[in-house]
Amino acid sequence: MNTTTTQPLYRAIATAIAARTNCDASGNREWFDKWSDRLEELEKELPSGSGFDSGTQIDLDRSTGERLVLHTSYHHMDEGGGYDGWTEHTITVKGSLLDGFDFRVSGRNRNDIKGYIDEMFAQTLRELVSLY
Repeated sequence: MNTTTTQPLYRAIATAIAARTNCDASGNREWFDKWSDRLEELEKELPSGSGFDSGTQIDLDRSTGERLVLHTSYHHMDEGGGYDGWTEHTITVKGSLLDGFDFRVSGRNRNDIKGYIDEMFAQTLRELVSLY
């Protein structure tokens, strides 16, 4: 992977969303579709499995180049190792001058799960990916 074309996942998603929006506004359907395909690929890099059994989805209607809105669910287990329910969460990511991005996790904090979700997304969104 060429380091000149890598960037943190959150920035690659924001760039692709902004480019897709610009293509939509200018009527460039070919590149709109290419950026849509790239967003589907980037979405696969977001937490999936290990409790995030339904993966994570990018909300393309609410996300912009300045704010990402992600949806995920967490599949909870009981003390015996059996699954015993889900919680739904929205992760809202915004730019930060101090740390590159800031985000908040909404949804029920069953079993203090928000701390784990926070750790997983903080790590994942900083991972380097290819823009293209």
